[in-house]
Amino acid sequence: MSATGTSEARPAPKPLRASALVRAGRWLLHQSLNAYAGLALLYLMTPIAIVIAFSFNDTRSRFNFVWQGFTFAHWREPFAVPGLVSAMSTSVQIAVLSTIVATALGTLMALALVRYSFRGRAPTNFFIFLPLATPEVVLGAALLSLFLSVGFATGFWTILIAHVMFNISFVVVTVRSRLIGFDRSLEEAAQDLGATGLQTFRLVTLPLIAPGVLAAALLAFALSVDDFVITNFNAGSTVTFPLYIWGAARVSIPPQVNVMATLIFLVTLALMIATVAQGRRAERTAAVRPGS
Repeated sequence: MSATGTSEARPAPKPLRASALVRAGRWLLHQSLNAYAGLALLYLMTPIAIVIAFSFNDTRSRFNFVWQGFTFAHWREPFAVPGLVSAMSTSVQIAVLSTIVATALGTLMALALVRYSFRGRAPTNFFIFLPLATPEVVLGAALLSLFLSVGFATGFWTILIAHVMFNISFVVVTVRSRLIGFDRSLEEAAQDLGATGLQTFRLVTLPLIAPGVLAAALLAFALSVDDFVITNFNAGSTVTFPLYIWGAARVSIPPQVNVMATLIFLVTLALMIATVAQGRRAERTAAVRPGS
């Protein structure tokens, strides 16, 4: 009690125990999320690691399923298996062509759907997402019926048409997500400075959306190289890399198949790293500093 006869108010004691429990709970939640993400990543990468490891397997049987020793022999002769080079070349050609066509068409479609209002926009959005939700067996059978009904012989070109068809949807979805957060004031500033519409698109719009376009192209390429179900329906006598593996699995699986798969993975990984680097450069370019 003070000299005036009044008591000073004292602050209430902090709930130390409760705050410590809250911090401990948050730490456990954070660590559990990290552990879950690590386990999920390990689950995804284990099959890839097995494929890479068995490309060095010194197998002495027709089936490359049991580890028997380490060797570089299969990497020194990756094209020693008959038919493998032709199948891989066909897959790469189809993947490159379908990626170029699907990326060009899909990017233009994404620009139209995001920036313009027109009659039939809602049905177009529906039909864009339809191939993503439709099972591949249904798409493959439907495309085969279409080609047979019009008398179009199945082969290289029918595979290419089919791959372009389902790749466009993935390209539109990927590029569209990039365009939604795009700052249109940058284009307006370029046009105010005298740039034409084509110059604005080439010098401003395209460089800024390039990470999304590259990501869409990589996704389309990976889906095209990897596709088996739709390709199997429309391949005819053409043999792609997945079809070759499916046919070889009934007789033998040479280690060179693992070598080719590892090379595809490494090339895709390098392209992904380049895409991420390009995306960071674009973000730095698009950043507007206060007072600039």
